Amino acid sequence: MDSIIITINRECGSGGGEIARLLGKQLGFKVYGRAMLECIAEQFDMSMENIERVKAKKSNWWGEFCSFYKQFGAVGYEVGSRVEVTPKRIYYAEAALLRELAEKESCIIVGRAGFHIFHDYPNAIHLFIRASRDSRIARIARKQNLSLEDAAAVVDSVDESRNTFVNTVAGISRYDARNYDHVFNVTGMAPDKVVSFLSDNVRFMLAHK
Repeated sequence: MDSIIITINRECGSGGGEIARLLGKQLGFKVYGRAMLECIAEQFDMSMENIERVKAKKSNWWGEFCSFYKQFGAVGYEVGSRVEVTPKRIYYAEAALLRELAEKESCIIVGRAGFHIFHDYPNAIHLFIRASRDSRIARIARKQNLSLEDAAAVVDSVDESRNTFVNTVAGISRYDARNYDHVFNVTGMAPDKVVSFLSDNVRFMLAHK
């Protein structure tokens, strides 16, 4: 069988990253998420923080295209070359790396607009993990030792930047349920219980693909 790709998008503070790691362990799949940006950051000779800042920017696609065409015409560009780094260029670099990984092994992709990159991949399952805003704020406050007010600001900022990136590179909202096979509200659920439920559903879906 060809490799299986599970993409997981999540709301900030929902525990989606932890769920992805536990699900990967249970299924025997490698999990690729934010750490993958280290490779992208090296390609662009930028820090992880600057890469994240660029991804959160809104871009003008026509201006970006004109700038790209003036510098490189129709022949393309080298990822490591000294050009303006934009959200779409980061997306293209991530997409190329993820597709290369998908050819070699089954894996779980956390974020990275994975649901869009693999929207036509026959053995892909797309999941969205959400939870109530109060529970997400409380979780971020505990994890980062923040006040509830500061944690709320983090939640809103991260969610906004993630949606801006997806909207910029794909022209859609990551909150649109049509992007996913399943949307799970995990409010009040222990991560191991969520993973047990997800793994059963993943196996069922794979058996019926």
